[in-house]
Amino acid sequence: QVQLVVSGGGSVQAGGSLRLSCVVSARTYAIDYSMAWFRQAPGKEREGVAAIDSGGRTAYADSVQGRFIVSRDTAKDTLHLQMNSLSPEDTAAYYCASMNHYAYETSLSPSSFYFWSQGTQVTVSS
Repeated sequence: QVQLVVSGGGSVQAGGSLRLSCVVSARTYAIDYSMAWFRQAPGKEREGVAAIDSGGRTAYADSVQGRFIVSRDTAKDTLHLQMNSLSPEDTAAYYCASMNHYAYETSLSPSSFYFWSQGTQVTVSS
């Protein structure tokens, strides 16, 4: 069983930055599973924004490429999402997700992931 607890959401003005953190609790080295960050705005489908596989390879949605950075701190069992140059279009609830195995490929599809965190709200004002 893997538990994911996310923190770091909040309100920020356009152009600002936020960093989300997702602490992974498990009996195995689950922090090294293939993981990803998703977001969901009201009335919209859940969207994958950033992914990192078990080898550290990353992938990003076009909408956040060059602004968001996903990273993994294995010493602290924590996945991070650094979000820069935020715009109102980034407003959403953000979730981290984990596969239930090591995988050397990234995915931004919700159906690829087995464990999910609760959401944390990110609100960007203009």
